[in-house]
Amino acid sequence: MDHIKRFLPFLGWFPLNAKKLRADFVAGITVALVLIPQSMAYAQLAGLPPYYGLYGAFLPPMVAAMFGSSNQLATGPVAVVSLLTAAALEPLATAGGEAYIAYAILLALMVGLFQLALGLLRLGVLVNFLSHAVVVGFTNAAAIIIATSQLGKIFGVSVDKAEHHYETVWNTLVAAINDTHGPTLLLALLAFTIMIVLRKINPRIPDVLMAVVLTTVIAWFIGFDSQESVEARQFVNKTVNSLITEQREIAQQIKDTDVQIRKADLDLRQVRKEVGEDDTRSLMALHQLDFLRLRAEKLKHANKANLKELRGLHFERLAVEDSGQGRIYLKGHIPEGLANDGKVWRIIRVNDNDTLQISSGGKVVGTVPQGLPAFRMPIFDFNIIAQLLVSMIAIALIGFMEAIAVAKAMAVRTRQSLDANQELVGQGLSNIVGSVFQSYPVSGSFSRSAVNINAGAVTGLSSVVTSLMVVVTLMLFTPLLYHLPHATLAAVIMMAVFGLVNLRAMLHIWRVHHADGVIAVITFVLTLAFAPHLDQAIIVGVLLSLGLYLYHSMEPRVAALARHTDGSLRDAELHHLQTCPNISVVRFDGSLYFANTSYFEDIVLHKLADNPGLKFIIVDAEGINQLDATGEEMLVQLTERLDKNGIELLFARVKNQIWDVLRDAGYIERFGKSRFFRRTEHALEYTWDKLGEGHKETCPLHVAIPLTEKSASDSD
Repeated sequence: MDHIKRFLPFLGWFPLNAKKLRADFVAGITVALVLIPQSMAYAQLAGLPPYYGLYGAFLPPMVAAMFGSSNQLATGPVAVVSLLTAAALEPLATAGGEAYIAYAILLALMVGLFQLALGLLRLGVLVNFLSHAVVVGFTNAAAIIIATSQLGKIFGVSVDKAEHHYETVWNTLVAAINDTHGPTLLLALLAFTIMIVLRKINPRIPDVLMAVVLTTVIAWFIGFDSQESVEARQFVNKTVNSLITEQREIAQQIKDTDVQIRKADLDLRQVRKEVGEDDTRSLMALHQLDFLRLRAEKLKHANKANLKELRGLHFERLAVEDSGQGRIYLKGHIPEGLANDGKVWRIIRVNDNDTLQISSGGKVVGTVPQGLPAFRMPIFDFNIIAQLLVSMIAIALIGFMEAIAVAKAMAVRTRQSLDANQELVGQGLSNIVGSVFQSYPVSGSFSRSAVNINAGAVTGLSSVVTSLMVVVTLMLFTPLLYHLPHATLAAVIMMAVFGLVNLRAMLHIWRVHHADGVIAVITFVLTLAFAPHLDQAIIVGVLLSLGLYLYHSMEPRVAALARHTDGSLRDAELHHLQTCPNISVVRFDGSLYFANTSYFEDIVLHKLADNPGLKFIIVDAEGINQLDATGEEMLVQLTERLDKNGIELLFARVKNQIWDVLRDAGYIERFGKSRFFRRTEHALEYTWDKLGEGHKETCPLHVAIPLTEKSASDSD
């Protein structure tokens, strides 16, 4: 039965009693009240229509709970993974567009397959490549990026994303100074106030849900969403008409160029397959592909500039339609004698047909498709898959680290046994199943897991209840979400990520280890500087961590040992002890592998240079945990060189795994077992016997007590 539970962990929930059922039911509903609005906010952060967050909250929580090892981990859309998703997809497609959505779903499948493979192959240790310093630095910066990315929705302004996030934030603040939408800002402030006040009154109150309900009702009551579809001919100004026409033409050219790029890419692959990469035809096909990509970039820049100009214009409409035409003028340009409708209108979107979307109010969620998402396999595009690989690895590892961190914290509280590899399987399956039901990448949530365990969840059945609540919402309550303001969702996101900012953790890392502190700060700064290209900062942080590890392992601590007054062998330099001119006892505190074999050899050679009368070198090998082929080869050559010069290389306290390597490689057979000793004292007795009578009494490595007493204190 235990073997079956390993593959089907949810069997461990049973048998259930009434008390457990009641606790899980209440916890599941409580989490759902937080998850439903929060998931829609995170989908918006990921650049997707908000209702895709509900798709991410549909099956993934249930699947992750059933096949993971944690009973209280709440899975679904989360802030950091949503930000990484947006960062990965924005260079490839327009946020919210069909291609963007398709790539997000494909990314979820890739993340899931990668996590599942790591779990099944028991490779959860790969997560250790992301050191704590890198994660802390990245998380703090990501929280700031997430919060500042919502400023436009808080102030009700819209700016095009610049090459760097800090430029976008600056442009947003400039736009907010000149063009803040009052009702949007007021609703955002109201949402903040509700959540802050209710949390102080009673943390158990679903503050997020209350903020969502109240602001949605207010938005419906005041007609906050004032959007209309109008025709281009209704705009009176010729310059505006020209901009609209140009915008539509550029958009069409971008679509045509994208089609041509896909065709050119396929042609290039086919030609290379037929004639190779260096043939003239291949070079011509590559040139054509590069030309089209350059053209696409120019068109996208022109599109952004044109749309920015259009969105920056303010318009007025006539209070009474003139012959049904509903003419629209630039603000302040209505002819004398004609009254406007009292509203200021802005262009939101230029549609594919001959219409535009204009608004005089704030943004709301709008129509949410009613019903469950359809089963649909993601669209496979191997060119896109290749471009998403690095981002996929970053999302999979960081998402899992977030999940396993909160799972471990809860396991300490519940005394539950946790299996990191099984958790990888659960997270992987949740993303895979989610992707075929139109979900984007998800992970375990800190905040919702805390809500889950505090609400009394006993088993993963609470997550099943949460998923069922999302099903009920999708089936029955989606019309109620129409008037939910984007400003409220932005407030929800900002409130959620404030807790991720933890500069004290970076200060603590600095105090523990200065080098790790530097890595945390560098990762923090680079994440802010590189945003939205977050994967680059993560890669740099990982490389710095690995580089630091290699640097330390290349030159591990090496101590020349001498006899201390308490009878033990200690670091001679540290304790100012006298060493023996004929015998050198060296302790190497690190594995002996390809990166540090030269360092080990140099240390031994320096001992020879500093002590011309040296006859024996004893290596205290207690700190050597690993020996590779390069290390073994170095020992062979070093032993031969020392033997030729009349110097014996001896080993004490060699661990079994090192002994096995030396035995299998033939070192012991070649140079003899007599070089190896169980204790350092035994090796010293051997050298004193070899050096002759009288040496032992004068040697600084000797103390006049019985060997049985000395053996208990071989080293510090």
